[in-house]
Amino acid sequence: MYLFYGDETNLEHHAGDFLIYGGLVAESGQAHALSLAIDALRREHGVPRDYRMKFNPGPEGFSHQQFISLKQAALEAAVEHGARMIAYVILHDIATNSDEARRNGINTVCYHFNCILNCVGGPGLVLIDRFNDQGNQIDAHLRDKFSVGLTGMPYTAEMRLENIIGFHYSAIGQSHMPSLVDIALGSLRFAINTHTRNQEANRESANNLLGLLGPLFWREGDAHAVPEIGFLFSPKVIWADRYRTQYESLKAFLHNGGIPTSQQITKK
Repeated sequence: MYLFYGDETNLEHHAGDFLIYGGLVAESGQAHALSLAIDALRREHGVPRDYRMKFNPGPEGFSHQQFISLKQAALEAAVEHGARMIAYVILHDIATNSDEARRNGINTVCYHFNCILNCVGGPGLVLIDRFNDQGNQIDAHLRDKFSVGLTGMPYTAEMRLENIIGFHYSAIGQSHMPSLVDIALGSLRFAINTHTRNQEANRESANNLLGLLGPLFWREGDAHAVPEIGFLFSPKVIWADRYRTQYESLKAFLHNGGIPTSQQITKK
């Protein structure tokens, strides 16, 4: 059994920012070993038992460097125990609205998780961070993902995600996995925002984070580049030159930071 824990970040619209939806895939046995490793890390670093580990803020009384060391150790443990990251990004300036972009992100990563399950052979379970969107559409959306699957795609009217046995909610504090997802996605958000907002003072930290995230991304076998099911730029066709330039710039930034992506940025 494989688990996929998902969440979003950069949800608030900000011109030039990318909304990110993604998460971590882990085989259930490895997930157990990873959970025990995070228990050990918390004890080693003196993390209070009631602290819910996230990208920010850190535990009370921790210095900035202590908190950075804890998060780095957590990401390295995720890599060591076989967890793999998948992500979907879309420019807020292109997205219709944040709620719809998030739902599309969920659709995309669930489809990609289903593809990964085809590769590794085995069933999977999706657990996403609970949220309330406008009209509380997410409950019906997840029911639809299970009973129907994906609809309205260019190559088929419907596709059942038959490798996935359920779509459920999770929350930080109920498992170590949502905490790891928050740290991983928070690190990716920090790095991407550093680039898109031209925050030169954060450039070194951003590159360090990309270096930590690089080995975490899903790849096929020994491939160097991250395939589309590991990292997707949405939409796949970008007509407007000024938006396409922003996507090309982000792709180059990720490549230079150790996350080469195979998807080509095209206008047709």
